[in-house]
Amino acid sequence: MTPRPTDMSGFVTALVPMLSRSLAEEFNVFRVMHHGTHEKQLSNVFAWLLAADATHGLGDAFQRIFLERINAERPADKLPSTGYRVAQEVDTRGEEEAAGGEVGMDIADIVLSRQDAAVVVENYWTSDGHVHDFHRYLAHAVGPGRAAAVVLLCRRREAHRQQDGWDDAVVVTYAEVLGDLQAHVARDSSWRRRHREQRFFIQQMIDHFVEGPAAVNLDDQISFIKAMCETGESARYGYQSQDLAAQEFADLVAEHARRQMEDSRKALARVKAGLQDFARTTLTDQVNDKVETGQVTKVEAKLKGIWQWCVALYRGDAQPTILLVFGPTAVVENERAPELVSDPDYSRVFVTLKATGQQGLKRIVQTDVSLGEVINGLSQDDDRLRDAVLAVANGG
Repeated sequence: MTPRPTDMSGFVTALVPMLSRSLAEEFNVFRVMHHGTHEKQLSNVFAWLLAADATHGLGDAFQRIFLERINAERPADKLPSTGYRVAQEVDTRGEEEAAGGEVGMDIADIVLSRQDAAVVVENYWTSDGHVHDFHRYLAHAVGPGRAAAVVLLCRRREAHRQQDGWDDAVVVTYAEVLGDLQAHVARDSSWRRRHREQRFFIQQMIDHFVEGPAAVNLDDQISFIKAMCETGESARYGYQSQDLAAQEFADLVAEHARRQMEDSRKALARVKAGLQDFARTTLTDQVNDKVETGQVTKVEAKLKGIWQWCVALYRGDAQPTILLVFGPTAVVENERAPELVSDPDYSRVFVTLKATGQQGLKRIVQTDVSLGEVINGLSQDDDRLRDAVLAVANGG
């Protein structure tokens, strides 16, 4: 029988490593080459997809997809769905304007044309004509007996930017046409088998410009499914409304993660209080009984921010300060140490030695003292922290 969880604490804890991996940037050819940071770059890719005889091997499939989206916005004046020639960087000025030289070039990113129809495309990050002339674009497309459309191809719709005629343009988003293309490719197993490189490229484009990188890779997706099944959460996959199921699950995980974050911060505070108390009542005497110079003169725990998970042992005779650090502060200290702990266990207390002048870090060691032991209370005859402090102070 599948177990039903009484709470999700273990499940959320197991998810943390997986979620941290999802935040790491995954490989994408567009990110590596910084491609698409300029509209001309992305226009090149869309023009390639729109050309029926291009090397993608899709024929006129993307033309049809694109025109279907355009026609959906033009119910009374449909355009032919295919048969267009594709041109880029087209000057939309009329012959008289161009001959007069009084008007500068007004370049459309992509133009689709056939004898009875034309589409002039402005490709930009948002639905914004950005100083191009809508009426000039439309006049360039219109001809005797020719239907025409002006299209804003963009990543996101921002209607308030569509001014000076651009509110009459058809808006098509990357997500819409690339999502349609993805569905088309998914249905065409023959194309997928014969065009593996093109399939990879198109998927990279969709990942980068539409979906963003996958939350996790396939192995982690399978691990997630396994965790859902083992913890009794798998029934959520059978909900009729998957959007609702995902949102309910996300809210539940978020609430438990928030609670774990709050409780873990309280645990860090208890460790700090326990270390400070042990340092003042026991560790100071343990250390001072063993040294003649550089005795501990003051214990303090007043640092803030990422440095607050720390108890400082100030010493006499101009000797550098020794710090008892743990948790987030131990991470920072280990990263800046000249010789870091190669396989740190952050469930333990670390001891560090400040460099001369109190700037920087000279040495760090990991102790055997666990955070749980500190919370539960260290005994007066526990000399593990004393030995670590002396070893750090003596360069051991």
